[in-house]
Amino acid sequence: MKIREYKSSDLRTLREMHAKQGFRYPMPDVEDASFLLRAVIEDDAGAPVMAALARLTSEIYLLADPEAGSPRERWERLVALHQAATREAWRRGLDDAHCWLPPRIAKSFGRRLVRLGWSEPAWPCFWLPLSPARDEWTAT
Repeated sequence: MKIREYKSSDLRTLREMHAKQGFRYPMPDVEDASFLLRAVIEDDAGAPVMAALARLTSEIYLLADPEAGSPRERWERLVALHQAATREAWRRGLDDAHCWLPPRIAKSFGRRLVRLGWSEPAWPCFWLPLSPARDEWTAT
């Protein structure tokens, strides 16, 4: 098994793989600069049979004093900060952002995020901490 970096000549095959999987999301633009990782496994003939792609995204944290101001003032501050932060994140090259909410505020604060244009994911999210110790691709 050979793992190598993606080449532009792989694009057609990756599009075919994406279509065969039948997922209802658009094929990502793997040649976009936001992709930091483009690893391809090729068969004995050198054709791609699998690929791992990692795109730059961001995790958003909100730190706020829950006692500072009225609920309306806190909402107005959140809206203003949200607008400024999203403009700056876009300017810095980010295409999206993610926010994980503690379960105890997910319903109430989640409604506020939806009002600001956020979406709740339909797909489960899995998390993998990365470290220098992960020097090999392993599966258990």
